[in-house]
Amino acid sequence: MSKWIYALQAEQLPEGKTSAVKVGGQSILLARVAGHVYALHNECPHLGCPLHRGRLDGFLLQCPCHDWVFDLRSGEFTIAPEIKIPVFPVREERGEILLKTGGE
Repeated sequence: MSKWIYALQAEQLPEGKTSAVKVGGQSILLARVAGHVYALHNECPHLGCPLHRGRLDGFLLQCPCHDWVFDLRSGEFTIAPEIKIPVFPVREERGEILLKTGGE
């Protein structure tokens, strides 16, 4: 059973911004949109580009390398929803962002 793991201080992730963190050996992208924090694997499935360098527009994140666009809420590629980036459960507690990566 996976447990909640510290990822980042909540104040370090302002509204409309992204941040890359290492949790459990994985690079994770965190994004805060509409007051909620989302966590996704920080790698585009197309060519492995780091997504935290991409452009955030609402709930949509554009890969910096080849413009693929993903929905933060589901990890789905907007043109072909069968292509997905793994997403992780997130919660904020006592000023910290915590997540479950599923791997321990």
